[in-house]
Amino acid sequence: MSPRECGGAAEPAARRFLACLDVWTPAVQEAVRRNAPPELDLHFARSYDEAEQAALIAQADFALVGWARVSEALLANAPRLRFIEKWGIGVDRIDVDAARRRGIGLAITAGSNAGPVAEHAVMLMLAVSRRLAQADAALRQGRWLKAEMRELCHQLGGKTVGLYGFGHIGRSVARKLSGFEARILYTDPQRADADTERALNATRVDVAVLLTESDILSLHAPATPQTRRMLDARALAAMKPGAILINTARGELVDTAALLDALRSGHLRGAGLDAFDPEPPPDDCPLYALDQVVLTPHMGGAAFDNVEHVARHALGNIMKVLRGEPLAPSDIVVEPR
Repeated sequence: MSPRECGGAAEPAARRFLACLDVWTPAVQEAVRRNAPPELDLHFARSYDEAEQAALIAQADFALVGWARVSEALLANAPRLRFIEKWGIGVDRIDVDAARRRGIGLAITAGSNAGPVAEHAVMLMLAVSRRLAQADAALRQGRWLKAEMRELCHQLGGKTVGLYGFGHIGRSVARKLSGFEARILYTDPQRADADTERALNATRVDVAVLLTESDILSLHAPATPQTRRMLDARALAAMKPGAILINTARGELVDTAALLDALRSGHLRGAGLDAFDPEPPPDDCPLYALDQVVLTPHMGGAAFDNVEHVARHALGNIMKVLRGEPLAPSDIVVEPR
């Protein structure tokens, strides 16, 4: 006789194994755990070692993935896996076709980290324009470069900022730049509605105009076959002389060798890079030697006070799949079954 039949409490349903494939600090793990429903049994990766990742996902009903690579070989080792939730929006490190063939759903957390990434992009614009890294390093070395900085630094205010990509992050950048009275141009396959363009003072233009008119070009596009190396030598040469490049998206969008040439020649005044190809860059990366470049370790979305917000979104999607509820269309990459 079951507990329910004899008047006792029903046995709790088995918890579902959630493999968190990224390596997170204890504080971030705890923030995610605080927002995990009791139906989910969280297990965190300790490294990106292929064998460990394979052993972890082999037991998983669900996977939560940020930067970890999800290959077809990894999915072949996951017989119970029914759904992958992406922490963030970029799915270029996930074999989407393999997930689709295996009937494994895939969703992103659309818009959940737009604010932090947009802040980071604007920070890089300011840091490059005002030579922040160079001034800081010199002062720590006992050099007072006040006079020298005057001819190297420029304002952000009143500049034309071009946004390559006008989704959640691109629009958030435009919104944050409103206080700088910047002119906003954007290129995107989908035109924003008239009210959005008006509110953000944004004008849609083709790529050629974006390159030639932008004082600052900020990249906010995914890495796809169409966008890889879109900023090659020819595109960089078409950019406005003295322009600045900002990349908080994917390193694969830029031809690094061509970018180095454009920076060394002075055609581009500087660059702020949060994304590289490969990641991390090699120890002898030539970008490290350039004073006009500000570099950060792909940390645009890494704001601790946004972790719980993203966790609620990601874990909420997993629970919707578990309960058979529909996901937001903007989150779906591969429809869950």
